[in-house]
Amino acid sequence: MKKTVIELENMEFYAYHGHYEEEQRVGNRFRVDLRFEVDSAEAARTDELATTVSYLDVYQSVRRQMEIPSHLLEHVARRIVEALRAEFPAVGALRLKVSKLDPPLGGQVEKVSLVVED
Repeated sequence: MKKTVIELENMEFYAYHGHYEEEQRVGNRFRVDLRFEVDSAEAARTDELATTVSYLDVYQSVRRQMEIPSHLLEHVARRIVEALRAEFPAVGALRLKVSKLDPPLGGQVEKVSLVVED
């Protein structure tokens, strides 16, 4: 197996995740970083997209999950990981980071993040 790491960095979405009613009504900016392993030997040999995991398809999967409102980042992250595992069986180890930018905490905070390794 020729292990390759694919990273989708700083994907930004406007979404309606949050515990408070106002967060779900007004929304907020979120950033998602994803790192996953695939076996790239066949893709390197054939130069064919069908022999690897398309990062466009992965992005679309993440985007669909970000469009579903949730109260907790933990729930968003779980849905993303489950969707990726179901849609892309060739994905090996992965690391997902979901960040809420400028969270409403009553003070200046750049972001709050949740990291899942699976």
